[in-house]
Amino acid sequence: MDHDQHPDAALIDGLGGPTATAKRLDILDEPGAVQRVSNWKRRGIPARVRLDHAEVFAEAAAAATAQPAPAQEGA
Repeated sequence: MDHDQHPDAALIDGLGGPTATAKRLDILDEPGAVQRVSNWKRRGIPARVRLDHAEVFAEAAAAATAQPAPAQEGA
């Protein structure tokens, strides 16, 4: 992971990236929505957004923890 990225970047990536996340949050038609979501990868998802869309982010977090860890080479 990029050292400049917030841990929330993994949630956004898990939802399919900034465009897909904006669509899931029903803000895709708002001007600058994709750029705003992209900025959250560095700054973090605002608390108000997390609260208003808790089901979306809970689903993404659950999916991220359910994925098997990649196999390590030489293991």
